[in-house]
Amino acid sequence: MTPLAVVTAVVMLAAWFPLAALWHQQSQIDATTSQISALRLQERTLAARAKSISTRAAATLLARQQYQLVLPGQSFIQVLPGREAGSPSVASGDPGLQPLVSPSSVTALGSTPTVHRRSAVGGFVSRLVRTLEFWR
Repeated sequence: MTPLAVVTAVVMLAAWFPLAALWHQQSQIDATTSQISALRLQERTLAARAKSISTRAAATLLARQQYQLVLPGQSFIQVLPGREAGSPSVASGDPGLQPLVSPSSVTALGSTPTVHRRSAVGGFVSRLVRTLEFWR
């Protein structure tokens, strides 16, 4: 009878033992441990950077280079790169500097002029629709 009780106890223990839950928890613990080690490495890196810019001169240099800040009484002047000799002004990104489009090249761009005829019929509504034709 005792061996049967021991076998039954072992079967019950094996059946209700949360092996999958323990496995899942261990994988979560491993993932959290790796995140903690990554954060500690990041903390050491940031501490070293903070130590390197702890002097006033380094902080001033960083403020000028990355944030375009100046000391009181100074002026910040930013010189933009000029146009190169062979490049068009389109590279600057300013549409006001682009050359004008000639009227003869409008049909070459694929748009055809639209002709609207005025009719005496319709009154106010037709005039309003013609005025707001940019909605089309």
